[in-house]
Amino acid sequence: MDGFNLLKTFLEVANVGSFSRAACKLGISKASASKHVATLEARFNVRLMNRSTRSVTLTDAGRLLQLRSAPLMEMVESTQSELQAHGSRPSGRLRVAGLHGLVQTDFPSLLSEFLTLYPDVHIDLQIGNRVIDLVEEGIDIALRFGRIGDENLIVRRLQRVELALCATPGYWTRRGIPTTPDDMRRHDVLTYSLAPGAPHLPFEVDGMPYNLPIYGRMDANDSSTLVAAALAGIGAVCVPVQLAQPYIERGSLVPVLKEFMPRDIWLYAAYTQRRHNSAALRALLELLEVRMRGGASNDLP
Repeated sequence: MDGFNLLKTFLEVANVGSFSRAACKLGISKASASKHVATLEARFNVRLMNRSTRSVTLTDAGRLLQLRSAPLMEMVESTQSELQAHGSRPSGRLRVAGLHGLVQTDFPSLLSEFLTLYPDVHIDLQIGNRVIDLVEEGIDIALRFGRIGDENLIVRRLQRVELALCATPGYWTRRGIPTTPDDMRRHDVLTYSLAPGAPHLPFEVDGMPYNLPIYGRMDANDSSTLVAAALAGIGAVCVPVQLAQPYIERGSLVPVLKEFMPRDIWLYAAYTQRRHNSAALRALLELLEVRMRGGASNDLP
C-alpha cells in the first residue's frame, strides 16, 4: 500500500481525533482508516495511537510522527498540485534547441508570440548547429532540418523546405552550368560539415533520393558562412532557398538543377516522448504547426 496514503490517513485521524470523522473526510471506510494506522504501527513496530470507544489520542511516538510527517505531506501535496498544473496549464521552463539559420526566419517572432500567450512559461533557447542528444542534454524540443530518419525520436513535420543549389554567374561561366546531378562531380562545392556521412549533394531523380558524392572545396557548420563563400566565387552551395533568395533576386547567385532538388526536406520538431508531455510543450508544438503549416497535427513514429 502507498506509504503516503498511510501517512495521510494517520495525520487526518490525529488532527480530528476520530477514525470515523477522518474516514469521512478522506472518502474511505472507518475500517480502512483503522487498517491504515495499524499498518503503520506494524511497519514501525510501535504504537502510534491510544484507542478507546470514545476517543483517539496520540502516543509519544505518534506525536513524533505527526511532527515530522506533517511538513512532508504538505510538500508532497504541493508538488502534486504543481505537477498537475504542468500537465494542464502551460507553465515552467521549456528547453528548446534550434539551428543558427532559424534566426533568419520567423522563428524568433513565433517564440515571442508564444511567450506573450503563455506568460507562465520560461523559454531556455539553445542555438547551435552541432548534433545533440535530446535526453542527455535535457532538451524538451529541437527544431531540425533535413530528411527524417531517427527512429528514436518523435517527429512533427512543420514546413517543407525548398533547397537551392547556386553559385555566382562568374563561377558558372568559368566551370560550366550543370544540366544533370552527375555534372556536379567536377565542381567545387561548399558543404555543411555536420551533415551525416561523406560530403554529398541531396538530389531527387525519378522520384527517388539520389545522394551524389562530391568534392568539398570548403566545409563549415553554418549556412551563412557557406553562402558568403559562394558569393566570393569559391564554389557552389546548396542551402534552403530562404537563405539564398535575397542574393538570387539581385542576381548575385544563380540557382541550377531546380528540377532535381529534393522534395522530402523538412523543418521539423523532434522530441523524445509521445505521452505525458507538459502542457507547455504541447502548446509550443501546436503554435509552431499552426503558424508554419496551418494544418492538423502530424506526429510521425
